[in-house]
Amino acid sequence: MTLATALPVLQETAAPERVGELPAARVAEVRALVAREMTEVEDLVRARIEGGVSPGAESSRHLFDAGGKRVRPLGLLLATACFGPLTARARDLAAAAEIVHMATLLHDDVIDDGDQRRGRPTSRRIWGNAVSVLAGDMLLVEALRLASAEASDRATWTELVETLGRLVDGEIIQLRGRVSAILDEATYFEIVRGKTASLFEWALRAGARAGGAGPHAIDALGRFGGSIGLAFQLVDDLLDYDGDAARTGKTLFADLAEGKVTLPLIRAAAAGDGAEIAALVRRVREGDDDAARELGARVRNSGACERVRQLARGETDRALAELAHVPHCAASEALADVVRGLAARVS
Repeated sequence: MTLATALPVLQETAAPERVGELPAARVAEVRALVAREMTEVEDLVRARIEGGVSPGAESSRHLFDAGGKRVRPLGLLLATACFGPLTARARDLAAAAEIVHMATLLHDDVIDDGDQRRGRPTSRRIWGNAVSVLAGDMLLVEALRLASAEASDRATWTELVETLGRLVDGEIIQLRGRVSAILDEATYFEIVRGKTASLFEWALRAGARAGGAGPHAIDALGRFGGSIGLAFQLVDDLLDYDGDAARTGKTLFADLAEGKVTLPLIRAAAAGDGAEIAALVRRVREGDDDAARELGARVRNSGACERVRQLARGETDRALAELAHVPHCAASEALADVVRGLAARVS
């Protein structure tokens, strides 16, 4: 099936009247179409990077070539496919979502003094902090250009600007916690909703709007994205203490070694001696490996990991419930698969 003939199939399959009539072959065709569109999004992101000024372009390309899950653009395209064809506008917005995410990673590595990202040296290690920051800024400009390309879609542009504000606010609040260990759950969730969940929320809302969804469905998919983003961060935090490095690719205690205050640590402090936990965090931040091992053991033995695991499952359940407001089709089933795959990481 060619792209030209597959697009009408996608429209037909996504129509509400097709509920309950999705042959396996049709589902496979739609998923193959999304895969092709993802390849086009990758090409678009690469073209935007290559159009940048050196050495910012090289710094960005180094991160891009390291790969990644590409969950945000995938979610955006699937949200679009729930309501209509995958248009050039949807591809532009999907590329913008990934480009914003890349910009935050470049900036995060500078703030965190990160040495490794996706199994290779960070861009800042090769080109320096100044280039890495400016490369991230360059990417943000490209994302804004992509999102503003269609004048009639003012809402998506406005929401992206608001999302960037939430991302920056979340980073600043987290940075405040680097000065003193803030073992506060409300602050943790404020950071996660700003730094992680907000971009997922924007991507799903933008995708639904690009597909022609109504306000009710756009809001539902926005809530879906917010829950996915929150669950994604909870799972990532959990795997730092209670993961299988060979299966997940995440090194145990990597966040802890950087002195990051995550929910398992906060829950462990609430269940035990918070003053002792805070003192261990300070020692970890000073480079004390023994303190990191002791703190890791305390968190694992406190039962905090299981409580965070339950929270992550609750968020994935909330995300799945929001799909009741979306036409049942191959694309919505694929969104459900993304959620189930996330839940499987903590099972």
